[in-house]
Amino acid sequence: MSLKVIEEDRGEWAVLLVSGELDLVTSALVRQHVHDAVADGRRDLVLDLSRVLFCDSSGVGVLIASRRLMRSCAGRLRLILPAQGAVDGSHVNRVLTALGVRRLFDCYPDLDAATDDAADPLSA
Repeated sequence: MSLKVIEEDRGEWAVLLVSGELDLVTSALVRQHVHDAVADGRRDLVLDLSRVLFCDSSGVGVLIASRRLMRSCAGRLRLILPAQGAVDGSHVNRVLTALGVRRLFDCYPDLDAATDDAADPLSA
C-alpha cells in the first residue's frame, strides 16, 4: 500500500490528511509536506493520521522531527489520533503509546477539535 497526503487549509491551520502506510519508503513524503508548509510560512500544522493503517519507526521519527521543527519556528503541531479509526483503532496512537512518546504530542479526536484553540487535547 502507498501513502497519500492531501493538503487543505482550515483558518490559520495548515492540515495534512495522511492515509495509507507510514514507513521507511513513504515517510519522506510526509517530511517534505511538513517542510513545505513551514517554508510557506505556516506555523500552525495539523497532521490527520486517522487514516494511517500502519506506522513503523521511520514514521515515528518523522512525527518527532516534525514536532521539533514546528517548535523551533515557534509553531504548533497537532495530531488527529482518534481512539477508533483506521479500521480497528488508530494504529499510530497505539505505536506512539507503546514507544512512550505519545505524551510529546497534542492529540485530538477530529479535525474540528484540532483546529479549535478552545479545545483541550486528549489525555496521553
